[in-house]
Amino acid sequence: MPRHTPPRPVDIEQLFPELVPLRRTTTRLHPRPGAPEVDESSVGGPLRWPSNEPWPHCTDRHYGPANGPRSPGGSALVPVIQIYRHDAPKLSFPDGTDLLQVLWCPFEHDECEPTPQVFWRAAASVETVIDPPPAPTDAEPRYVPQPCVVHPEPFTEYPRNDLPLGLLHALRDRFDQLEAESGVTYWGDLSTAEGTKLGGYPCWTQEPDWPDCPTCDDPMEHLLTVASWEYSGEAWRTWLPMEDRTLVDGQETRGDAGKAALDAAGLMLGDAGGVYIFECRTCPDRPTDHRFDCS
Repeated sequence: MPRHTPPRPVDIEQLFPELVPLRRTTTRLHPRPGAPEVDESSVGGPLRWPSNEPWPHCTDRHYGPANGPRSPGGSALVPVIQIYRHDAPKLSFPDGTDLLQVLWCPFEHDECEPTPQVFWRAAASVETVIDPPPAPTDAEPRYVPQPCVVHPEPFTEYPRNDLPLGLLHALRDRFDQLEAESGVTYWGDLSTAEGTKLGGYPCWTQEPDWPDCPTCDDPMEHLLTVASWEYSGEAWRTWLPMEDRTLVDGQETRGDAGKAALDAAGLMLGDAGGVYIFECRTCPDRPTDHRFDCS
C-alpha cells in the first residue's frame, strides 16, 4: 500500500518565498515489516549480491553488547538498505548503475555507532546471487535491521538545522507569528522530513556536521538517513502517513501495526538518533562518509 505524507497545513513558499532556493527533494522510504525479495528495494532485506564477489566483513576493532573490546575478527556486515533506481528516480546514481546497497557492522566502534559501507552496481550484471552470512550471534540487536518492504515517496522539504543563520534571523518573527496564529511551527511541521530517507536534508538532532570530501575538499551531499524512528513525539501529526493515521492515539501506538509505523526495522541508534551517509558526486569514485547524532 502506498504511503503519503499529509499535505502541509499552509503554503510554505507563499508565506516564506525566501525558502524557495533552499527546497530539496527527499524520498521517504516508509519501511514496514515484510518479506522483500532480492529484486526489490528494502530495508534490512536480502541483497542482490553477486556470488563471485566476497561478502564484506568488518576488520576494525569494535565492541560487543557488554561493551567489552573485541579484536578485529572479520565480522560479517549486515544489510541495511537496498534501493533500485526505479524506486528513487530523484536520486543521482553513478553512470552505469541502477542499484544502491548499504551495509554496516552491527557492533559499536570508537565513534559508538555502526560503520556503514556503500556499494553501487548494475543490477543486470548480477547473474547469480550469494546467500548472505547470518548476522554475528553476539551482534547488537538494535543495529540489525529487521526485513522491511519500502513505500518510496518523493517529498519536498526545507532546511531545519541547516537554515542559514542570516535567513533564520530574517524569518524568525514570521515563524513566531505563524505559530501564534495557527499553532503550526516551521521547525516541526514545515521543514525537514523525519525518518529513513534518501537525499534532501539530514534531520539533525544536534548541530549540522557536514563532511568535506577527502579528495577534493568540497562539501559532500546527503545520500541517506537511517533513522531509529519514523517520527518523534508529537511530530506524528506531521510525518505519520495518512494511510496510518488510525494506528496512533496521541503519541501512543496501537498494537503491532502502530509500532511498525514508528520503528518497523527495530533499530535504536543511540538515543533514538540516526546515521547520516554522505557522498561526493564530483569525484569519479564517489567517496562517502557518515555522521551520527542523537538526542
